[in-house]
Amino acid sequence: MPLFNTVTIRTPESVELEFVLAGVGSRAVALTLDYLCLGAGLTGLAVIYSFLLVRLLAMDTLLTIPSETVQLWITAIAAVLAFALYVGYFALFETWWYGQTPGKRYAKIRVIRDDGQPERLPQATLRSLLRPIDDILFVGFFCVLLSKTEKRVGDWLAGTLVVQTDPVTSGEIQVSERSQAIGKDLLALVDITRLSPDDFATVREFLQRRQAMSPKAKILVSDQLARRFRDQLGLETLPTEMTADTFLEALYSAYQQGK
Repeated sequence: MPLFNTVTIRTPESVELEFVLAGVGSRAVALTLDYLCLGAGLTGLAVIYSFLLVRLLAMDTLLTIPSETVQLWITAIAAVLAFALYVGYFALFETWWYGQTPGKRYAKIRVIRDDGQPERLPQATLRSLLRPIDDILFVGFFCVLLSKTEKRVGDWLAGTLVVQTDPVTSGEIQVSERSQAIGKDLLALVDITRLSPDDFATVREFLQRRQAMSPKAKILVSDQLARRFRDQLGLETLPTEMTADTFLEALYSAYQQGK
């Protein structure tokens, strides 16, 4: 039997991609590190709360509001900020870092959608809101352990998977100087904002994973993606002759330059 479970996802381009699921061990390491980071943030918030509370109560004689009311308001604000920090830590990191938090980056795992696309803010927020349910009595642990797709409750409802980071895709994307130059020309020809963040994430995902694809799959996916985004941008002619790979690299460069 294989050491790790795998899942195969068929992309809209009819190409099957295989991902290795993260497993309980990697997820536990990531969650431990994330809770340490989150704990440091909550400790800082508690220190600020205590300092403000002591200062305001010391000014009791100067305030027209009863000290009990002041304490209640400060406590309520601190509770809201703590909840926002708890939810926002996971939701914002996973959105900005393409499915990774500091803990997940260390453990070399990330969150993706069930269709293989990168996780977005709605899925990340839902997973974060449901995390307390998964933490109660180790519900999430047993769900991951007993599920074939190793999903916790948050993953089931958000439609996500936690997979290992492909070693081939762990580095930065290499874009040739020619592709960068073509990217500048594309900015002058089209409105690059017609590409959504999900479109950009699709291009980025392909450029990261292309080295792990078979030559046939790589050609098929690059041709279909190039045709799709060329039509989406309304490009009747290209600035110069180029391969589908070069066009996608140019799009990636143009999108970054056009931010």
